Amino acid sequence: MIRITELALPLGHAPDALRAAVLKRLGIPATDLLDFTVFKRSYDARKKNSEISFVYIVDVEVRHEAAVLARLNADRHVGPAPDTSYHPVAHAPDGLQERPLIIGFGPCGLFAALLLAQMGFRPIVLERGRHVRRRTKDTWALWRKKQLDPESNVQFGEGGAGLFSDGKLYSQIKDPKFYGRKVMQEFVKAGAPAEILYVSKPHIGTFRLTGVVSSMREQIIALGGEVRFESRVSDLLVEDGRVTGVQLADGELLASRHVVLALGHSARDTFRMLHARGVFLEAKPFAIGFRIEHPQSLIDKARLGKYAGHLELGAADYKLVHHARNGRAVYSFCMCPGGTVVAATSEVGRLVTNGMSQYSRNERNANAGIVVGISPEQDFPGGPLAGVALQERLEEKAFALGGGDYCAPGQLVGDFLRQTPSTSLGKVQPSYKPGVRLGDLAEVLPAYAIDAIREALPVFGRQIHGFDRDDAVLTGIETRTSSPLRITRDPVSLQSLNTRGLYPAGEGAGYAGGILSAGVDGIRVAEALARAMLADHAGESRT
Repeated sequence: MIRITELALPLGHAPDALRAAVLKRLGIPATDLLDFTVFKRSYDARKKNSEISFVYIVDVEVRHEAAVLARLNADRHVGPAPDTSYHPVAHAPDGLQERPLIIGFGPCGLFAALLLAQMGFRPIVLERGRHVRRRTKDTWALWRKKQLDPESNVQFGEGGAGLFSDGKLYSQIKDPKFYGRKVMQEFVKAGAPAEILYVSKPHIGTFRLTGVVSSMREQIIALGGEVRFESRVSDLLVEDGRVTGVQLADGELLASRHVVLALGHSARDTFRMLHARGVFLEAKPFAIGFRIEHPQSLIDKARLGKYAGHLELGAADYKLVHHARNGRAVYSFCMCPGGTVVAATSEVGRLVTNGMSQYSRNERNANAGIVVGISPEQDFPGGPLAGVALQERLEEKAFALGGGDYCAPGQLVGDFLRQTPSTSLGKVQPSYKPGVRLGDLAEVLPAYAIDAIREALPVFGRQIHGFDRDDAVLTGIETRTSSPLRITRDPVSLQSLNTRGLYPAGEGAGYAGGILSAGVDGIRVAEALARAMLADHAGESRT
């Protein structure tokens, strides 16, 4: 295969224009073109008021490939296509009795389980929450009726926190083995839109993700795996520095010397249990802030100019960062075009927000987190669980300020900048359910964070006209941007530094930040675990 990069075509080009462009770039007759596929499509909006172009990466199959490559060897945009196919690293030997355990069934646990099942290791998944259909009902109960189920909500249950999000499937991680491609292909095989394989910023959305996740679960089961819902792990069994199994909340013991910790960033009780068991943990930086909402039309106009609203471009997004005078970095986080702000708490008496979009991205508002980076050295010294304690304190403040019934505290941007409590809304109507109670958000975050955000918003307004408009809405608070700790692992074996057979993985362990990177980490950990199980089995066979 030959790969062509930087192949630009105008927005709205004819269906056969790409084929013609491939022939022209390669300088071959139509009879020599056997096939081609789009590997990636993005758009260049730097000239949004004059012309926007689609930019393609295309993989091409031609006759006389070697001769074509030799003739075009000086063209830096033409070369051999890399092998992006996935190759399993192992297969379970006949007679293997031990089964690996996977704790958590978010994106990381899902892909760890799927890969292990595909390799024949018959994993057992333990998920504290409920299956995706029931979990959706439980989550809507909080949003509509203010009824929280601490074990089945935005954070806990099949699909993990990523299920109730924008379903973004892009990441800036290094991926030399193209594991991200494997993640995408499995999603498509399970029912996701085929376009996620090539669009530059793919997403699925909650409603579509529910079907995709349940389909993948059925595949795991068909391959010999097992998925247990409402199965909270209450203890880790360790002997001589080696994991030997787990205990469930109902008292059941499950033996295994190979356990994946795919917890997600909100499993605070499990973090405390691991700390009590002596598993190596360390505090890590994360970010805190608010959600901000604008009319999506404002963002479209600022980012796409005269092309705002074009069907082929969809709802526009943004990415912003500002380094404040007090040394803090303020940045946009988890931007959700055409989406909603959602109640994301998992604990009674605490309040957290997040953002979510459906596949269509056609809701009235755009929203994003506007957050401030914090670190254990500067902001929460005191050990590996200090960040967890800080999150809990801030979320309790937000809960109280919102009225104590899971309504969120809110404030208009203009009032926030003028340091005046808000008493009424403008044209921007907040999307958060159960509802927003206006007031003064300066009460819920540390002063350094408030000062940094107040400095950043006008700067962002110069980059996106109207970003700091008076009636844009801030909703509090956003605290679970990433895990506040890391369950540190060896970089080669991917096992815990001091607990052999334990594989910390994904976002909760501090090794991912989103659906795609969590899925990729699940693949990496599954491969490491499979190799270790083969080595153990071989050693036992020799003895």
